[in-house]
Amino acid sequence: MIRNRILVIATRNKGKTAEIRDLLNAFPVTIKDLDDFGPIPEVVEDGDTFDENAYKKASFTARVLGYPALSDDSGLMVEALNGAPGVHSARWAGPEATDAERGLKLLAELGNQANRSAAFECVISIAVPGGPALTYEGRCEGTITHTPAGTSGFGYDPVFFYPPLNKTFAQLSMAEKSRVSHRGKALQGFRDEFGKVMKWIDRHMPEPEIIGCQSQRGDS
Repeated sequence: MIRNRILVIATRNKGKTAEIRDLLNAFPVTIKDLDDFGPIPEVVEDGDTFDENAYKKASFTARVLGYPALSDDSGLMVEALNGAPGVHSARWAGPEATDAERGLKLLAELGNQANRSAAFECVISIAVPGGPALTYEGRCEGTITHTPAGTSGFGYDPVFFYPPLNKTFAQLSMAEKSRVSHRGKALQGFRDEFGKVMKWIDRHMPEPEIIGCQSQRGDS
């Protein structure tokens, strides 16, 4: 039997935590995120790829907190902008920009561009304190709208239109989005191999250090 494990999501983004918790709610795992712990240093996401950034965040969090950690690095790649904002999606409009401001900047950059093809990409890294990690990937293709639509989700969801459902990501329910999104697809790979992943974690987690009292007998 697979025992319940704590899995730390290496984020303070409540929307992201809620999506992951919803996707894994049927499995014996307790989901926590960085807000469940005391202050820890921020990880500088300076990798050139989603893979590099996901591993960096997951590995650092696992080492600092001593729990297995899951991190995703994801972003929006817009064809007419040569793949931007890409790995810089969260910081593209400035470090303090809101989700709404990021979306408006994207729409301004595109203007009346006819080619509005785009794709969300996601890489999930699951790491243990010793360093090893597993990786899962997902991709979802769509188009960029001319105006934001919808109030659900987060990030660029209001401006990302998903043709098969004729809605933006921000107009989808969480269940709908989880079935088709880049993050949902990556996490589905994890879900499909959940038992194997938990065994892998158990095999690579350090053994707990047992500290006990030792009595000493003096000479009689």
